[in-house]
Amino acid sequence: MLESLALNAGRPESSSAETLKDLCQRLLELNQNDDGGWPYQTGLQSAVEPTSWAVIVLKNYPEHSEAAGRGVAALKSAQLADGSWPARAGHRAGCWPTSLATLAIFLHEGSSEPVRGGLAWLCDAWPAEGSVWWRVRNWLRPTSSVTRQDSSLRGWSWTPGAASWVEPTAYCLLLLNAIPGNLHPSQAARRKRLGEAMLYDRMCPGGGWNSGNPQVYGIAGERRVGPTAWALLALREYASRPENRQSLDWLEGAWPHISGPLSLSLAHLCLESYGRPQTGFEARLAAFYETNDFLENILAAAISLIALREEEERPFACHRHRTAV
Repeated sequence: MLESLALNAGRPESSSAETLKDLCQRLLELNQNDDGGWPYQTGLQSAVEPTSWAVIVLKNYPEHSEAAGRGVAALKSAQLADGSWPARAGHRAGCWPTSLATLAIFLHEGSSEPVRGGLAWLCDAWPAEGSVWWRVRNWLRPTSSVTRQDSSLRGWSWTPGAASWVEPTAYCLLLLNAIPGNLHPSQAARRKRLGEAMLYDRMCPGGGWNSGNPQVYGIAGERRVGPTAWALLALREYASRPENRQSLDWLEGAWPHISGPLSLSLAHLCLESYGRPQTGFEARLAAFYETNDFLENILAAAISLIALREEEERPFACHRHRTAV
C-alpha cells in the first residue's frame, strides 16, 4: 500500500489538488502489471476496464507515456477477432468494456483498426429487448404491472443477449460523442438516438437514475450517484432538457452525503460539466485518501485524476450542445 501522505488542511486548495494528483498517479504507476494492464485492486489480475481508464487518464501525463503505451498494447492484445473486448484477456466473449477500450485506444491513436473494429461491434451488438424471444416472453407473461419502461428503446447491455442497462449505455454514448461522426459505422446514428431515448425512459420519477428499472410495482427505484452521473455526462448535449435539470437537482442534493471517492469524483465531473460546481471537492477527496488510500482501488484513482484535471483536458470535454432530442 502507498505510504499515506498527510494533507495539511490549511494549505491552499490548488496545492491539495496537485498533491492528490501526485498520489493518484503514484497509485497507477505502482500497480501496472507485467502484462501492461491494470487490475481493479493491487495484486490482482489485469482487467480491461481498469486498464482502459488508466490509459485514458495517462493521455494527459506525457511523463507516463511509456506506461500508457504498454497499456495500449495490452488492450490491443486482448481484443477479440470480432472487434470486441472481453472483461479480461483470455476470455472468449466480448462485452461492455469494449466501449472503454475503444475510447482509450482512440485517444492515443485516432481511428486505428482496433478502434474501427470496436465501433463496428458495438453498433451491431443489440440487447435482448426487441428480439423475437423477448416479445414472445412478454406476450406470455405481461410485465406492465411490474415495471415501467419502453422495451422498444434499446441501449447497450453488460453482456451480449442481456437487457439494456444505464451504465454500459452511457459508456457507449460517451464513446460516440467523443469520436467524429465521419468515423461512425452506418448504424451509429440510429443506435445513438435509441440509446439516448432509452436513458430518458429509464430515468427515475423526479430525476436521477439507478442501474436498471426506474419503477417496479409502482414504487420508484432508488436513485444512485454513479448511474446518474454517467447518464448525465452521456446526455450533456441536451443540457436544457427538464429531465437533465431535475436529475442535476437530485445530484446536487445528494452531494453532501456521498461517502466514497469514486462516487464523489463522478458527481464532481458531472456537476462541473453542467456549470454547477460544488465546493470542497479536493478537501473531501483528500479525506477519503487519508482514511484508506482509496483502498488501492484503480478505478477510484483513475476517475479522481480525471476529476482533478481542468475541464478542457478531460476525455468528456468534446460534447456538442443542443437543446432538443
